[in-house]
Amino acid sequence: MDHYPVSATTQANEVFVSSIKQKLDTIPSLKSIFRVPTKLQEGNEKLYIPSTVSIGPFHHGEEALEYMEDHKWHYVFTLLSRQPNLEATLHECVNALRDSENMARNFYTEELNLTSNQFMEMMLVDGCFIIELFLKYALKGVRRRGDPIFATHGLLNKIRCDLILLENQIPFLVLQSLFKIVTIPIQCDFTLPELAIHLFRNMLSLDMEVLSVKLSQECYHLLDLVRQYYLPTYARLQSKKRVSLSDIECATKLKKDCIKFSSFPGAHKSLLDIRFVNGVLEVAPITTHQFTEMLFSNVIAWEQHQNDSQPFTSYAFLMKAMLCSENDVKLFHKQRILINDGYTEKEVCDLFKRLCGKVEYVEERFFFEGLIEQINEHRSQRSRRKALRCPFLKTRTST
Repeated sequence: MDHYPVSATTQANEVFVSSIKQKLDTIPSLKSIFRVPTKLQEGNEKLYIPSTVSIGPFHHGEEALEYMEDHKWHYVFTLLSRQPNLEATLHECVNALRDSENMARNFYTEELNLTSNQFMEMMLVDGCFIIELFLKYALKGVRRRGDPIFATHGLLNKIRCDLILLENQIPFLVLQSLFKIVTIPIQCDFTLPELAIHLFRNMLSLDMEVLSVKLSQECYHLLDLVRQYYLPTYARLQSKKRVSLSDIECATKLKKDCIKFSSFPGAHKSLLDIRFVNGVLEVAPITTHQFTEMLFSNVIAWEQHQNDSQPFTSYAFLMKAMLCSENDVKLFHKQRILINDGYTEKEVCDLFKRLCGKVEYVEERFFFEGLIEQINEHRSQRSRRKALRCPFLKTRTST
């Protein structure tokens, strides 16, 4: 076979493409996996540190998590063995990971002291483990009888919690690359995001059918995928002025000012869907359960890295302001806005205080300022109308 020399144009194009790829691999916006700031961890370290399994580099090799490594490798073997030639599949996975290594490293905000092979082995093992866990959870038929992750009481829940910790993430593109290569059981008709949400659905208390429209969205990692399911489906309402926390009244005070409360009518599409319509504040139902504080804390920590509006953090501050007392919580519970699973009224108040306790409130990032403005304008109008009807009564002003 004749070999023709590579043209100068082709060589120039290869060099150019390589330079572009290097720039793409180092996009600053990719940096989305970082350690939780110390001020957020104070007194609440257990909310952010994995207790059972390490994913990614930050807790890799920690003695307390070592016992899960054998289980991870077993899941890797099971996943890759679904194709007749395990070695060929392994080669394909390694090649795919090597092509995206620089980009995957760039997801982490700190320099990783790992060789190329060490980094790729970690991505391979953790990525395959997560995919196989998704499959075994969604498809009971592919589980081995006596699988300790499913047979040991409480172990699956601990792993599920660890998988959405901010410090315990790998880039979602790693999972996507591996998912395209490995053999998926024929009875599985889920996409990768659907498999992920299926695993977390009990923690999220969400309807997969209602939220299926969000499955196509890109995400940085599993925690970011979970956050997307909480994002409001309504556009942010703009306000004429900045809203401070003192502008937000508690629920019982608003009720006295003739503001009505209602659980969001019909099928709500997001926990953060809140709107004010004709004097009624419609709030999507929220269930507080054993995972709530851990889940919310890590989503809030993730949002601290965002430079734009912080809807989930804003939601926590809104709930903290509205649920000041046990009577406020009882009001939300009566209207079926709040469903307590093991929490007392006082514990619900304390929960939102803790969530906001170490977080800096930034007015320009408060997502619900337009909503608060609507409510306060409605209260002011009612006060003015009442003053006109009863001119001898002192006009009540609202802030």
